[in-house]
Amino acid sequence: MMNLPFAKVKKVNLLPEDPVYVGDRPTVEMDLSIITYDSVSAEEKKLSNIDELALYKNSKKFSWINISGLKDIDSIKRLGELYNIHHLSIEDILHTEQQPKIEIFDEYRFLSVKTIQRENKNNDEQENRSKFSAFFGGKKEMRKELDDFVIDQISIIIMKNTLFTFQEIPGDLFDGIRKRILENIGEIRKMGMDYLAYSIIDAVVDEYSLILEHLDEVIENFEDRATETGDNTFIQQIQDTKRYLIKIKRAILPLKNNMLMIYHHNMFFKNDKLKPFLQDLNEHLSNAITIIENYREWLTNIMDVNLSVLSHQMNKVMKVLATISTIFIPLTFIAGIYGMNFEFMPELGHRLGYPITLGCMGLVAGMMIIIFKIHRWF
Repeated sequence: MMNLPFAKVKKVNLLPEDPVYVGDRPTVEMDLSIITYDSVSAEEKKLSNIDELALYKNSKKFSWINISGLKDIDSIKRLGELYNIHHLSIEDILHTEQQPKIEIFDEYRFLSVKTIQRENKNNDEQENRSKFSAFFGGKKEMRKELDDFVIDQISIIIMKNTLFTFQEIPGDLFDGIRKRILENIGEIRKMGMDYLAYSIIDAVVDEYSLILEHLDEVIENFEDRATETGDNTFIQQIQDTKRYLIKIKRAILPLKNNMLMIYHHNMFFKNDKLKPFLQDLNEHLSNAITIIENYREWLTNIMDVNLSVLSHQMNKVMKVLATISTIFIPLTFIAGIYGMNFEFMPELGHRLGYPITLGCMGLVAGMMIIIFKIHRWF
């Protein structure tokens, strides 16, 4: 079967032991890196293949292993064999179209989240990604300033001294976390794998807040245009934005539910010191869901305002046309009488018949305009 790089692959009659990549991201080469650290030192390395990880498997130091690019399925399966990762977890890592989930196994814990990131416009693969291009309808100068966004899945596996992150494409939100580890900023080196996993989730949630702040500006632009534009695409742009808000909610809501379950049942993170951090994380996620609902309602109101403005403008046009038609009704009546061509019609033979008729028509039109002005009908 031909392997199309951006086609969605669906599992049909395949065993769980035969995972395939399910998603619509470009198939890029796998990038493998590892950060090893303890309370004293930290080191980051780029690795060329999975087998090099065997040197770090039994290390007493903490290890953060990041895999970007899910093209090399054999290498990911090899990783699963090396670290005893269940084939169902490998399947979940490669199935990037499913909702975020959590699972607990004897040797590790599995968690997946959805990230929403700004897309680099210089990327040649831009046209093949899922873009929120509807945000950029309207003023041309605004389109140039705003970036596109993509939704990707990050899978996290937490072991005793090792944490794995699997990403669909290179480029992530975690440079700040890497800096804190490598430069020994804060308590991250001393708090273990659970705190590292929390830090990764927190970085994802912080990005949600940035995206929603950006959307606030976009919707404000819609509001400014609502009373000014008669563009036929304006309503479609609002509808597209509401649809993308639903996509964002679908990315955030399952994570919120998972975090609530983790917080209330103490069944995922083993570090009790994370309790207040998880509470704060849940509050941020709840606020994000509330903001999304408010934005959708806001967009609905903007749409109603725009439709009211368009309706008002149409009514004004119809009022002018109706006034003109009303003025011409008696004029047409007069013209109709003298256009009947009867043989015995005295006015037709009168020398001043034509100018008198025009004068009467002008007088009638003038009187009607004065009456309309008095009643403020236009």
